[in-house]
Amino acid sequence: MSDNKPWSREEFEANLREKGRGYHIYHPLHVLMYEGKLSQKQMQCWVANRYYYQIAIPIKDAAILSNCWDRELRRGWIQRIFDHDGSGHINEGGEGGIEAWIQLGAAVGLTREEVTSLKLVSPAAKFAVDAYINFCRQRPWQEAVCSSLTELFAPHIHQQRIESWPDKYPWVKPEGMQYFKNRLTQARRDVKQGLDITLDYFGKSREMQERALEILQFKLDVLWALADAIMLQCCDVKIEGGTQYVRQDQV
Repeated sequence: MSDNKPWSREEFEANLREKGRGYHIYHPLHVLMYEGKLSQKQMQCWVANRYYYQIAIPIKDAAILSNCWDRELRRGWIQRIFDHDGSGHINEGGEGGIEAWIQLGAAVGLTREEVTSLKLVSPAAKFAVDAYINFCRQRPWQEAVCSSLTELFAPHIHQQRIESWPDKYPWVKPEGMQYFKNRLTQARRDVKQGLDITLDYFGKSREMQERALEILQFKLDVLWALADAIMLQCCDVKIEGGTQYVRQDQV
């Protein structure tokens, strides 16, 4: 007979963090990016497609707020919308993550119109992102908060880009890196908030804890599907020597 007692808070958090083995940092698109094997055109394609995800972030956060009756939670969570839409303060990334991503587009050679028109976004990328927005609109706010916990794994990929791109992609203008620099601090703050809520709410029973793992897996699948869509559109990739890139959670 299986032990259905809830995991301890520490065990629950460890199981959530273990899900990072399926983070899209291991997707072949991001492996190729880290190795410096993407062309400028492919990098432009990635930036243009990921912009659709960037503009969706404050939309999903607004959906969480619209479903939440907890005033104190709303007072903290609303900062995420300011982080991406901008708060009016130019210093320290105050123009917001969306504007910073547009500047990343300029840094890789795209015009503002090419990025913001969404003309370069693939239908499959839109489908994946829309699935995430709809989840956050339709599910209880606690589940939507839990789905945000892919941020647990985000600082690593941001740091990786900050450190590797100047060497691998020296043609990318330095000012384009501001988005990743801003998120190093913002993501860690967001993680604490989302993790505390998840551990408190879902930690009441093993069934609820396992539900939290399912939700986090859903979000990981969304990010993986988004990377699949972008790679299909942007890359003519030949895997040499029978090499297979697989998610670490499937090894």
